[in-house]
Amino acid sequence: MKGFKDFVMKGNVIDLAVGVVIGGAFTALITSIVDHLIQPVINVFGGQNVNGLAFQITNPKTVVDFGAILSAVISFLITAAVVYFVFVMPMAKARQLDRKRRGIPEEEESAAPEDVMLLTEIRDLLRAQSGSAPTDRGTGY
Repeated sequence: MKGFKDFVMKGNVIDLAVGVVIGGAFTALITSIVDHLIQPVINVFGGQNVNGLAFQITNPKTVVDFGAILSAVISFLITAAVVYFVFVMPMAKARQLDRKRRGIPEEEESAAPEDVMLLTEIRDLLRAQSGSAPTDRGTGY
């Protein structure tokens, strides 16, 4: 139980719970905007048909609704844009400012991560010990 208590009391779990609750509320808001504002505008382009961009194949239960699909795509794009510009971008800026404040140098991009370079060296050493010629294939992926 102590391990579980330590896990639950970590800040990441609380942050995650808050994020899920806010995400649910935000999804409801975006769904409402799309259903009551964007969907009627999309349905106007369906002509005089009451269903908008939907059409019935054989019976009332077989309806293909392109307007609903388009609304879902718009809803997803709005949600993704807001999450990116409200959460992801400011957090990246905050991390960058924090790194500058602490005097931590920015990470330079290297040709290959250190573990890949070490594994490549080990491979070449093993090949040299076994007598086969090493091949230069970059990182060996």
